[in-house]
Amino acid sequence: MCGIAGIISPNPASITTHRLKKMADAIAHRGPDGEGFWISRDGTVGFAHRRLSVIDLSEAAAQPMHYTSGGFPASTQRYTITYNGELYNFPEIKEQLASKGYTFSTGSDTEVILAAYDCYKEECLQFFDGMFAFAIWDEKNQTLFTARDRFGEKPFFYYLDEPGSTFLFASEMKALWAAGIEKTVEEEALLYYIGLGFTQFPVEKQRTFYKNIYALPPAHYMKWQVKRSRITACRYWDIDKDDINPCNEKEGVEKFRSLFFTSVKRRLRSDVPIGTSLSGGLDSSSIASAIHILLPNNTNYKSFSAVFPGYEKDESKHIQEIVSAFALTNFTVSPTHSCLIDSLERLCYYHEQPIGSSSVFTQYAVCQLAGRHGIKVLLDGQGADETIGGYSKYIHWWLQELVSRKKFIQFKKEKKALTDNNMPFEWGYKNYMAACAPGLTAITLQKREQKRLNINNEIEPAFMRAFNNGDCSCKPFVSRLNDVLYYNTMQNGLDELLCYADRNSMAHGLELRLPFLSHKLVEFLFSMPGHYKIREGYTKWVLRESIKKELPATITWRKDKIGFEPPQMQWMNQPSLQDCIHDAKQKLSAAGILKKDVLNISVRPRSAYDSENSDWRYLIAATLLHLK
Repeated sequence: MCGIAGIISPNPASITTHRLKKMADAIAHRGPDGEGFWISRDGTVGFAHRRLSVIDLSEAAAQPMHYTSGGFPASTQRYTITYNGELYNFPEIKEQLASKGYTFSTGSDTEVILAAYDCYKEECLQFFDGMFAFAIWDEKNQTLFTARDRFGEKPFFYYLDEPGSTFLFASEMKALWAAGIEKTVEEEALLYYIGLGFTQFPVEKQRTFYKNIYALPPAHYMKWQVKRSRITACRYWDIDKDDINPCNEKEGVEKFRSLFFTSVKRRLRSDVPIGTSLSGGLDSSSIASAIHILLPNNTNYKSFSAVFPGYEKDESKHIQEIVSAFALTNFTVSPTHSCLIDSLERLCYYHEQPIGSSSVFTQYAVCQLAGRHGIKVLLDGQGADETIGGYSKYIHWWLQELVSRKKFIQFKKEKKALTDNNMPFEWGYKNYMAACAPGLTAITLQKREQKRLNINNEIEPAFMRAFNNGDCSCKPFVSRLNDVLYYNTMQNGLDELLCYADRNSMAHGLELRLPFLSHKLVEFLFSMPGHYKIREGYTKWVLRESIKKELPATITWRKDKIGFEPPQMQWMNQPSLQDCIHDAKQKLSAAGILKKDVLNISVRPRSAYDSENSDWRYLIAATLLHLK
């Protein structure tokens, strides 16, 4: 896990070690264990790297790393890579490549990527189980190959000048700014954030919060043939959400368990200490359970949690159940509103783009805690809700699927079970209509969201007119549960959480690994019918069923979902935080973004996941706009 940066330009004067070092210094927190630089012989390509040593801690595994291909002069290094991430199945790929005659001089996954690229070219991505963002320079073909992992766990930002001749890339945008790229906020993105809470462009995934800086979308690679001045981008992987494979219940649960345990086992591969994030919920508890089974003799496995004594959603009780069940060494942190105020500018500095709620700060505090205890790798449960149907908002979509497929007996049974379990969902005549007309529902929801922005009476009208294009979002066509799960996994939802995870962990030189995002596991989940995900009054049924023998029943069959949710409403009632919010509104008003009479409106405290969190958004927007 590291920080990467690079410059490709026909002008060698623009590529210097000094400039590359400035880029690397800006992201030094991502790689506190070392740095490396490389400039091609003709001076037109330069790479920088900040290293977080996790696999093969020797100097031989340092980057940028070079590799000589068969058929190319032995004295010349054909490929050079700067790479951020982890390839969890690199031993298996290494063995396959060795059988083809490839030899290796390190124990790193970096060298495996280079050999795989030499062997398979862009098809090498199909073999990778991991999180990654990398750039490979092919000296022989004068080609730059860049790629990003399937779900977007690792970031890749880039800038291409107007003639299309100079290309800069980095793990974080601050490295691009350090290289002299102008930092200018994209006003349309700012409008959608303060008005609707969008932290990213939901449709144009390559756009960012800043003009002229773009993101390589997840599951994409980009190839630049420099001599031909030709750049091509291609999606190399997707989920087939329509290929449903009805399977035997017992076999389905067993296969899920096998894939899940394989994923956890691979993500335990490390040459440095590993810990786990523990919220007390089903997902993180399942990971802790799997680790306990896979590492039965590990008596000093550390877990890290956020607790809020006295808060109604504090999870201390559930956390302690797991700690006791698996004899974990647990450490806790209790963030406060004062901690948030003290850390706010730093938090926004690391994230660079809008933050949805204070729950992000809670994760930041947990990562900080783990780093202080010498942990470099932390396992976490993100991705399960989107792929296994964990959010209560999915319930009505599942019921609508049953209605639309005329499975009325199953519908009544499931609806009663969910009601008896006190699961939070709404159901009325509109849901019957949505089940019969999913296309019309998508259009209606899209218009409703646009209307919510149009009628906002706190945004300055001139700012609204200038940057409201009248088409702020695209709602999915949902005829089955899999449709909305796909939307949140691959189009809008999960990528936001993964961005938070990357920035929160890397801010503290920490690698976050997510077992639920093994692509083989996700592909299998999308091949399963909906009743494996929501069933008998419970969400994430297949996960619960697969792990029920190991987990305490009070955790396995929990009905509520919290997950590191802080007492944001209480925090926003504190005078010191209210002063910060008022100051933020003054700044946004002075900038012509908010109306001046907004200053007369008292702070409206909201919980972390409340959709009407405008005061929180004002606080974050003003902080981002005034960061140096």
